[in-house]
Amino acid sequence: MARRDYEGDPDAPAANSLVPAASAVVVDGDGRVLLQRRTDNGMWALPGGRMELGESIGQCAIRETLEETGVTVEIVGIVGTYTDPGHVFAYDDGEVRQEFSICLLARPTGGTLRVSDESFEVAWFRLEEVAGLPMVPAVRKRLDDWRAGAGPVVR
Repeated sequence: MARRDYEGDPDAPAANSLVPAASAVVVDGDGRVLLQRRTDNGMWALPGGRMELGESIGQCAIRETLEETGVTVEIVGIVGTYTDPGHVFAYDDGEVRQEFSICLLARPTGGTLRVSDESFEVAWFRLEEVAGLPMVPAVRKRLDDWRAGAGPVVR
């Protein structure tokens, strides 16, 4: 299913759903960050997705990271909360989702890099490599917030 991100766009369609979600900034012992290239928009992104009934936000980030990248992780902190009503995702099935995401900090504990039906490329990147990658502003914002290290951010 294709997806288009709108952030601060006055011509964006109106949201018709609000779904709790989690993403993870996964950092290995060498300071590299784990990213996936999404099949729905072709952009590099953090692993993450919709929270399911019966799981915590941390369990959601752990599950989504494993499903999308093949890497098992442990949650070690929080990067921030992101609930900007001006940031919506429009899907080709008609859903227009308002952002409601909590970004967590994680470290890898195992697994093997692999793609999924949601990602066609998965890789570790050094910070200087991330700047040149195509990604939506909201993902870059989360990485910038993590790099700033100012503690959890509420947006």
